[in-house]
Amino acid sequence: MTLFRCLLLPVLFLISACGGAVPEGQSPRILAMGDSLLAWHSLAGKSISDTVARELQEPVVDRSVSAARIIYKLPISGAAGMNIRKQYTPGEWDWVIVNGGGNDLWLGCGCFACNRKMDKLIASDGRKGAIPGMLAELRASGAKVIYVGYLRSPGVGSMIEHCRDEGNELEARIERLAALDEGIFFLSNKDLVPYGDRSYHALDMIHPSVKASSEIGRKVAEIIRTN
Repeated sequence: MTLFRCLLLPVLFLISACGGAVPEGQSPRILAMGDSLLAWHSLAGKSISDTVARELQEPVVDRSVSAARIIYKLPISGAAGMNIRKQYTPGEWDWVIVNGGGNDLWLGCGCFACNRKMDKLIASDGRKGAIPGMLAELRASGAKVIYVGYLRSPGVGSMIEHCRDEGNELEARIERLAALDEGIFFLSNKDLVPYGDRSYHALDMIHPSVKASSEIGRKVAEIIRTN
């Protein structure tokens, strides 16, 4: 890990760990857990979860943390949210919005020679691995699950452009997993960003812009509304 990333991660953690407040008198039924795709813009009240809450006019408890991973072995920071699986909070959830895996590939193996890491996350048939294990636990609670896919870069000016093939493979496997369980919904954002259009990304060309977070949030809300 570069010095820049080492300095950046604590800042991102503090920014994203502030969400999740539940309005007094309202019983939440929607939980969000994941990485910066969900956490971005949370301080401004414009994250994906914020949009879902506004669209449905009900609270969403957001435990997502920037830079979090599916496979994360450090115990203290993992328990504090860097391990996506440990972001789960017991409750009477009807829906869990979840994402993850991107940091495992980008930060974990640089999106190069990641076959072993990919298989640990999810097998090619979608049946085994850390992601199916996590979703099985969520489904066992009685909740339906929406797995939110990542944005793709618009083909210009992004440090994660080289991760495109790995991202496509990861999400193809998650889509196979979702096909096995009618209570799991996979929301792909693979085709959301038109080629050359920078407006769907923040200035770093990695994270979602407010525009993208809002559009994804509306799609998530529509899945909940119609199912």
